[in-house]
Amino acid sequence: MPLTNKPRLLTLALCGIYLVVLYWTIVLKFNLSAYHAGVERSMNWIPFPGLFGLPGQGDLNESLLNIFIFIPFGLYAEILIPEWPLQKKTLLFFLSSFFFEISQYLFKYGAFDSTDLINNTLGGILGIGLFSGFEKVLKSRIKAQTLVNLLCLIGTVLILSILLFLKLNHLWIFRMQLLER
Repeated sequence: MPLTNKPRLLTLALCGIYLVVLYWTIVLKFNLSAYHAGVERSMNWIPFPGLFGLPGQGDLNESLLNIFIFIPFGLYAEILIPEWPLQKKTLLFFLSSFFFEISQYLFKYGAFDSTDLINNTLGGILGIGLFSGFEKVLKSRIKAQTLVNLLCLIGTVLILSILLFLKLNHLWIFRMQLLER
């Protein structure tokens, strides 16, 4: 069933905002210097090193966060490109995550981590499943899209508010440090 223009435009706008915020969060670390301090430029090609008794960065909370932040990507993908098969969408999530990870490494904002690639991709797949669940419960693709748009609109406003607060707080702290000198 084709989507009407207004909900589709809202979904596209929310997806665009989400991708910008995702890049700003993952790659630029909110563009706050405190997040860049002590970050080592490295590549971890062994996923989940703790499972193998190897030293490595990351923990369960970080893994869950990486899964969680990619769930909206799966929701948007299922709404905007429903004709793509799961394999193609999975490749989209993987390649997007790869782009973010390699950008962190190249711009010296963080480490390339194969665990993040897996978790981010899994989050996108979970988003697809979540949308399918909404669609089955509501018995309508349009109703499922409306619900996702509403939830994502609320989430986007909350996330942008939190990020703005963090940025303003960082600027205030920076200003206070300058005044102390």
